[in-house]
Amino acid sequence: MEKKKFLEELRKIDINGKDATQLYNEISSLAMKYIQTSEKPNRCASYLSIEFLIGRVFYNNLLELGVLREVSEILKEKGVNIALFEEIEDAALGNGGLGRLAACYMDSGAAVGIPLYGYGIRYKYGLFRQKFEDGFQKEIPDDWQRFGDPWSIRKEEEKQIIRFADMEVHAVPYDMPIIGKRINVLRLYQAEGSEEAEKISGVLYPPDDTEEGKLLRIRQEYFLSAAAMGDIVREYEKRHGNDYKYFAEENSIQLNDTHPVFAIPELIRVLKEKGLSYLSALKIAKQVFNYTNHTILPEALEHWDVRLLKKILPEISEILLSINSSARWRHRKEGYTPQESAATSIYIHSRRAFSMANTAVFVANKINGVAEIHSEIIKRDLFAAEYAHHPEKFENVTNGVAQRRWLELANPELSALIDKQIGQDWREHFEELDKLNAYTADEETLSKFIQVKGRKKEQLFRYIEKTEGVKIDGERILYAQVKRLHEYKRQLMTAFALLRLYYDLKEGKLKDFTPSVFLFGAKSAPSYFRAKGIIKYINEIIKLINADPETNGRLTGVFVTEYNVSYAEKIVAAADVSLQVSTAGLEASGTGNMKFMMNGAVTLGTMDGANIEIVEKAGEENNYIFGARVEEIEELRKGGYDPNSYLKEHPEWKKIVETLTDGTFSDEKMGYFRELYDSLTIGASWHKPDHYFIFRDLEEYYQTILQSNYDYKNRKGFAQKQFKNVANSFHFSSDRSIKEYAERIWQL
Repeated sequence: MEKKKFLEELRKIDINGKDATQLYNEISSLAMKYIQTSEKPNRCASYLSIEFLIGRVFYNNLLELGVLREVSEILKEKGVNIALFEEIEDAALGNGGLGRLAACYMDSGAAVGIPLYGYGIRYKYGLFRQKFEDGFQKEIPDDWQRFGDPWSIRKEEEKQIIRFADMEVHAVPYDMPIIGKRINVLRLYQAEGSEEAEKISGVLYPPDDTEEGKLLRIRQEYFLSAAAMGDIVREYEKRHGNDYKYFAEENSIQLNDTHPVFAIPELIRVLKEKGLSYLSALKIAKQVFNYTNHTILPEALEHWDVRLLKKILPEISEILLSINSSARWRHRKEGYTPQESAATSIYIHSRRAFSMANTAVFVANKINGVAEIHSEIIKRDLFAAEYAHHPEKFENVTNGVAQRRWLELANPELSALIDKQIGQDWREHFEELDKLNAYTADEETLSKFIQVKGRKKEQLFRYIEKTEGVKIDGERILYAQVKRLHEYKRQLMTAFALLRLYYDLKEGKLKDFTPSVFLFGAKSAPSYFRAKGIIKYINEIIKLINADPETNGRLTGVFVTEYNVSYAEKIVAAADVSLQVSTAGLEASGTGNMKFMMNGAVTLGTMDGANIEIVEKAGEENNYIFGARVEEIEELRKGGYDPNSYLKEHPEWKKIVETLTDGTFSDEKMGYFRELYDSLTIGASWHKPDHYFIFRDLEEYYQTILQSNYDYKNRKGFAQKQFKNVANSFHFSSDRSIKEYAERIWQL
C-alpha cells in the first residue's frame, strides 16, 4: 500500500454533512484504491466453505494495512471518533465457529504469506438479527448490505452459468481482499438470473424440513461447489489449456465440512466434459481434495436423497453412483469386512441417500480433525473402517484464531501491556508470547493486568447498559457462555446452575460469595424448537434474578441480544471465566475457548475439544475442570445411565429442574418448557432421557463454579491463573494452524 498517498488523500476528505455510513464508505473506498492483490502463484490452496463469518472488516483491514493509528489520529483532528463506525457493519455470513474459523484462516493465510484463496456465497441476508420479545427469540432479516459493501469488488467479467436440470443460474463473483504479507482474495458468489435463482444466495441455512427446503440447500451447496470448480479450472487453463496433467501439482482444495463436497463430483464432471475418462478424473480428484471434519453429530453429517438429486442434478447423481462403485471395488480389493464396507458406503441403501461425509473420506487425499481428542474419535469411531485401511490419510490440525483480531484489535490495553513486557514481535510471531511466562508471578505485571481486566469489564458493562438496559455496578467476576445455541453445548446446564445460585443466595447458604455476572450470548436456528425453549428459559431466570433487590447486587444475569463478532470482541476481552461445558466427546474443538484464553479468562469446562489442549498448555491448576470424561460418557451410553436417579439423589436439583413445569416460569403455553422437561426425564423424539448427560455433570459443575468464585477473592492469585493462560495461548493462533495445513496437507 502507498501509505503516504492514502493518508494525504484522507486528510483532504470533507466530513461536513456526512453521516457515519457515508464516511465509512468514503474511507473504505479510498483504502481500496491503494490495495493491490498479490500475484497468484501456480501452486496454491483453495478453501471452500458454505460460511465465512467475516465480521467487521473496517478496523481489521486498516490494522493489517498498518494505518489504523494514523487514520484514528486524522479523524480525531477532524472531530470524528473512529469508534463512530463500530455499528456500521458486521457481515454475518456465517452461523458460528465454522464460519469464524474460515475467516480466521483466511486472515492467517495472508498474514504468514501462504497463497490461500477462499470460495463462498455472498448471501443477501446474513444470519438473522436477533431480538427478544418477552424473552422469546425473534428473527429479523439482516440486510447487511444496507451500509454498502466497499470492501468487495464485483467481477462481472468472470461470472459463470451454473446449470440445474430445471434452471440456469448466474454465479457473479465479488472479491474481497484479505490483507497481510500477501493480499489474497476471498471470492463470494452471488446468484442472479431470476427470482428463483436469487433464492440460492438469499439466506444461509434455509430451513430444510420440507422438500422445497432440502432442494434449496442442495442448490446452495452445488452452486458454491460448481462456481469454485469452474473458477479453479479456468485459472488452470489460462496456463495449460486442456492439458490437465499438472492440475494436481498446482491445486490443493480444502473442503470445510461436508457442505462443499459436491465439488468432488463436479470436478469429475468438468474434467470428463473436457475429454478425460472417469477414472482419470477420479485420480486427479483423489490428489487435490482434502476434507476437514468438524463434528461427529449424525445430524450434521449430511445425507442427500437420491430422488432429489436426480430431480435437479442428474449427472452429479450418476457420478456419485460411480464413485460408490469405485469405493466398493476398492473395498473388495483391500479386504474390507462387510461391516467396514457398509460403514464407508457412499450410497446408503436404507436411506436411499448419498453420504457426503463418506464421499469425502473415500476421495480425499487427507482427512483431518480439529483437536487432538476429536481426531482420535474420528479415527476410532466415526471413520474407523477407513482409518484401519488407510491411516496415512488422517491428520490432526487443532483449530486456531487470528490473534490480530481477537487480541491486538479486541484488547489494545492488554496488547500494550504485553508490548511493555516482551516487545512487539509477538504480533507477527505469536510464539513469542511464551516469554510472558517469566512474568506470571511478577507483582507489578499482575497488578497492571488486573487494571486492564477491570477496564475491559467497565467498557463492556457500559455497553450492556446502553444496549440491553441492564446496569452492572461494582467489582464482579464475569462468567461468559457465548456460542451457537445447541443442546450439546449445554447452555441449559448453566441455566440450572444460575438458578441454584439464586436460590442458595436467597436462603443464605452462600455467605462468602463474590458478586457475579453470568453472561449468555447465542442464536438459535429459527426452526430449532428446543433451543428456542432454552433461550426463553434462560431469559425467565434472568428476569427473576435481576428484579430481586435481595440478590441483584450479588448476582446478575445478561443474555445479550444480537450476539455477533463485534459483540464477541468486547466480551472475550472482559471475561474472567470462560464456560466451555459441552458433553465430553461432542465439541470437536471450539474456538471461543481460545479467544477467551488469550485475553486472560480461565476455562471452566469439561475435558472436551480444545479444552484438553488448553489445560495441557496452561496447566489444570490454572483452569477449572469438571465432569465425566469421554470414556465414562461412552459407558453410560451403553445403558448404564438413569438420569432420574441423579435427581432422586439430589432433591435440590429436582426442585430446579421442575421449574420447567411447576409454574415458576411461563412459556405462555407454547410447550417449550414441557418439551425440555420431557427430553430430560423421559426422552423425546429420537433420543433417550437426558441425551447430553446434564444431570450427570450438574452437581460437579455447580461446585466448580463455587470454587472459582471463592478463588477470585484472592485477586492476585486468580490473576496469576489468568495471566498464565495468556502466556500459553500462543499454540492457539490460526497462524500455527494454517502453517500446519500448508506443510502437512497442502504441501505449499
